[in-house]
Amino acid sequence: MNVLENALQMLEAHALCDHCLGRQFALLGYSIENSERGKAVKLSLTLHASALAQFKDSEGLKSLKILAINGFSREAAETIRHLKKRVPKNVQQCFLCEDRFQLLDGLVHKALAETASYEYTTFLVGVELPVAVEEREDEFKAAFNVSYGESIRHEFGRLLGKSVEAQTGKTVDYRKPDLVIIVNPFTESVKLQVNPLFVAGRYRKLVRDIPQSKWFCSSCRGRGCEKCGWTGKLYPESVEELVSKPLLEAAEGEKTAFHASGREDIDARMLGSGRPFVVEVSKPRLRFLDLRELKEVINVAAKDKVEVSNLRFTNKDVVRRLKKAESAQKEYRVLVEFEHEVSEGDLCLVAEKLSNASIKQQTPLRVLHRRADLTREKYIYEVKVKKVSPKKAEMQIRCQGGLYVKELVSGDEGRTVPSVSELLGNRAKPLKLDVLNVIVDEVGEVKK
Repeated sequence: MNVLENALQMLEAHALCDHCLGRQFALLGYSIENSERGKAVKLSLTLHASALAQFKDSEGLKSLKILAINGFSREAAETIRHLKKRVPKNVQQCFLCEDRFQLLDGLVHKALAETASYEYTTFLVGVELPVAVEEREDEFKAAFNVSYGESIRHEFGRLLGKSVEAQTGKTVDYRKPDLVIIVNPFTESVKLQVNPLFVAGRYRKLVRDIPQSKWFCSSCRGRGCEKCGWTGKLYPESVEELVSKPLLEAAEGEKTAFHASGREDIDARMLGSGRPFVVEVSKPRLRFLDLRELKEVINVAAKDKVEVSNLRFTNKDVVRRLKKAESAQKEYRVLVEFEHEVSEGDLCLVAEKLSNASIKQQTPLRVLHRRADLTREKYIYEVKVKKVSPKKAEMQIRCQGGLYVKELVSGDEGRTVPSVSELLGNRAKPLKLDVLNVIVDEVGEVKK
């Protein structure tokens, strides 16, 4: 069966607008919109039917009436008038779209109004349809063996996207758009899905006794009580809050999530070039941020506590990479105090035995309340030890991430093997711990 015969059968069974008829043949021809394709098919059918009608062929007049009624064809109606026949009244709506393609301009206007208060570079249009509409189209395609068609959902999305793109100069992005405009042509509703803004960088924690993330009060779980001074937190500040708050305010977002490549203890400093992190800002209204200025705002507000560097825009993939990099190499410095005096020979033994060594650690007692009781094996690449007093030494350790350095020193009642205490038979305890370096590839940058 050829295209025209197939199209006429469709029109004989159902009223179809130009979009919905043309869409059934969307893969035939190029650079043609479905509305143009549908109109061209109807015009071809009108010419063919008109030729038959000129020779008094009843099939010609029948086809013209089908086109006038179910095809909404003005040309077919005028041809019937020219033949001095009664033109049937057309009071139907399109069987498939219920004339919703006539609402396109209004839907685009609504979409532009919704997005007006947001900064964005890329977008995508999503289309919601009633189940009955999609089922009706599926049944139609099966009945007429449609093999060259485009779905009604796809056509709505494509046309709306092209119009928004033309009017805003923004770019359609199918993978990682800043905004998703969700349109329902049947309820005429338009809503936005605002995708997060991701800002990466490194932070240095210059003082002790500041946690990386908000530490909610264990008694009230953040609601506020006498124990926490009605703040809901055990510590007044955190790296997360000091870094994230200025970004949240600048982006006019809803909330933030702080992602980092591992974490240091509350009483440990994070020095060197800092620890990689990503701040995820939910539902940001503003995306075109001046990150150089924001870096200064953060560093001034957190002066002598936390310092950020190398702020840049990035994406969600980097958050996944950060999590995978938690076990990357790290360098530590720890000041150790011994129960008894130590010799240079003792310290050389520690460096020798712990360099290029595998350490077995059962979950430390101090974190057992929040971590599963497992035995983990971590690798130490290099240990350097320097004596600073008869009972004190400074150790520098380069190791696999996830090693509990404090327990490497103390032994944690035999839960870490080997340990400094065990190797020397001399009880050792960590006094001050600093993270000197987090050795990971720098996270990626996305230009805005």
